[in-house]
This record gives sequence, structure tokens and C-alpha cells, in this order.
Amino acid sequence: MADNQAEAVASQPFVAPPMVYVEETPEQKARKQMNRREFLTYAWGAALGVLVLETGAAMFGFMYPRFKAGEFGGNFFVPLSALPSTDAPPQAETAGKFWLVNTVDDGPKALYMVCTHLGCLYKWEPSNNRFECPCHGSKFSREGFYIEGPAPRSLDTFPITEEAGQLVINTGKKILGEPATVSPAVAAPA
Repeated sequence: MADNQAEAVASQPFVAPPMVYVEETPEQKARKQMNRREFLTYAWGAALGVLVLETGAAMFGFMYPRFKAGEFGGNFFVPLSALPSTDAPPQAETAGKFWLVNTVDDGPKALYMVCTHLGCLYKWEPSNNRFECPCHGSKFSREGFYIEGPAPRSLDTFPITEEAGQLVINTGKKILGEPATVSPAVAAPA
């Protein structure tokens, strides 16, 4: 008889038990929802995040350098007609802190007016046809090459480009001079 019941049960298709919906208790529902304390924590965190972001953007905008044309750190425009000849003495541009020199080999050069030794302002000595630093005696050729003295390298220069018949001298970028040991002016008589 037990075999007959087992066969009868096995021949019937399997029917899943009905799904029973268990309602959550009010405590369980409250845990799933955001309470006031969590909401205020997230709100304060978001407000502080926005404040930090705005402060950072304002500081970046304030501290980012903005140089105007014609002031040191910006661009200087020199008409090609004002360019000195290749045998003329250098022209001083005190607002841009550079000497404008026209060379035979390299074309126009803008030499930074600060000595590469300790930052003194060197002068053009027309009697010797060279630059000389009054502080420690470094000497440089008309083209800015190191001749002698304690300076570690030739004079620094600013990049020059040509646009619409004018030389554009970017005083915001400094190109370091060659080391004193490789200066072509050392081998040449002064």
C-alpha cells in the first residue's frame, strides 16, 4: 500500500507552494528609510564639499598669473624696423628687463638683464664692446656668451617669434644660457 501511495505522489506534477507575503514591521520600514540625522549629515557634507570646491576655484583664479603685454612676464612687441643692425650696440628695454641684440649667426636675441652668477644687473661697456657685471666681474660677449668670471653659464635669453612684421619677446619664459665651459667666446680673444 505504501508503494501505491508513492507511485501516486510521483505521478502528480510538482506544484510550488503558494508565495506568502510577510509584511515588514514598522521598525524594519524605518531602518530602510533615511532618518533626519542621516539627512542632515549628508546635507552638511554636501555643503562643505561645495564650499571647499568654490574656495579652491577662487584661490586658483586669484593666484594664476595674468601678465599684460608690455609688462615683465608678458609679451613685448618690437617692430622689425626698430631692430638694431648686427654691428650696433645692444638696446636696453628696462620695462622688459632685456637687452635686444641682433646677431649675425642667430638673428635677434633678447638677453635677460640679470647676471647668471648672483643676480646683479650687468651693464654694457662700449669701450670694451662687452657686458660686464659690476658686482663680481663676470664678462659676457655682445651676443651673451660667457667670457670670464665667476658666472656659471652664458646669459639667459627670452624666446623671440615673429608675427605680422613684429618681434614678439615672451618675458614669461626664460631660456637658460649654455654652461661656461662650452661658451664659444672663451676661445675667442676679448
